[in-house]
Amino acid sequence: MSKTLIILNPHAASGRAGRLWTQIEPILWDKLGELIIAVTQHPDEVAQHLDKAYASGITRVIAIGGDGTNHALVNALADLNAQHPDGPPMVYGTLPIGTGRDWARSRGIPFGIKEAADWIASAQPRPTDIGLLTIEGGSAVHRREHFLNIASAGLSGEVDAQVNRSEKRRAWTFLQATVSAIIRYKPQRLRITLDDESWFDDKAFVAVVANGTTFGHGMKIAPNASTNDGLFDVIVVEAMAKARVLAALGQVYNGSHLTHRGVHVKRAKSVLMESADAIPLDLDGEYTTGEQLTFTVRPGLLHLLS
Repeated sequence: MSKTLIILNPHAASGRAGRLWTQIEPILWDKLGELIIAVTQHPDEVAQHLDKAYASGITRVIAIGGDGTNHALVNALADLNAQHPDGPPMVYGTLPIGTGRDWARSRGIPFGIKEAADWIASAQPRPTDIGLLTIEGGSAVHRREHFLNIASAGLSGEVDAQVNRSEKRRAWTFLQATVSAIIRYKPQRLRITLDDESWFDDKAFVAVVANGTTFGHGMKIAPNASTNDGLFDVIVVEAMAKARVLAALGQVYNGSHLTHRGVHVKRAKSVLMESADAIPLDLDGEYTTGEQLTFTVRPGLLHLLS
């Protein structure tokens, strides 16, 4: 049985990852065989662990951490696999340790520790699309970031910033932050171009570029999105009375919001989003800003255990 690299951030989810690791480690040794455990204190450390493991012949990595750990790992994997196009790909798996666990919800990964270990032991690698975002202006003069699940601009960026300031996240933290942000947020004008064609140019509460289906602790913002169709699902909620947004918030949890007359939906391979002011952005749970955002789908770049 081949070795498996474990990227562990014990401080993720307010220390929950470290506590759960003591329970899950013996199960994974039994299910997966020999483990090489890399304990990280900061997402910047992930790439070097991955490079060393690949050089020694390890081609399977499992992340146990929060959004920051997973985001760093997806970016490091994209770079690693691109550097070795003729070599075996590094296969990636993740266990749902964080508070939101939205990727796990969309992929059907069990939340229970033993059940999740059983699931990942039998999961098979499948080519999976990821998104590439190029950011200009705002907090980043020029930066490229990959994302696995969802990138969303506007209101959701403000929600992300508020959640990340919370010392301890609970089940209702995301909903509480969303309601608070809706009340305070002033929709900004966004110019959105899909596959080089102008699509939306107006004020919006939120604009979502989705590879996966779910964000914000169970909100099915893009219920029809697929991670292997080579396309993003793009959803825009136009500016409207805040009372209408609050009244329709519950629809996002079952995906019925797509029928709302103030919601615009389309699919595209590339998305250009521009604004005169910095756009707050939630990128797989990480907060950033930019004035010009270019999203490009990269079909099948990640080999994901699912």
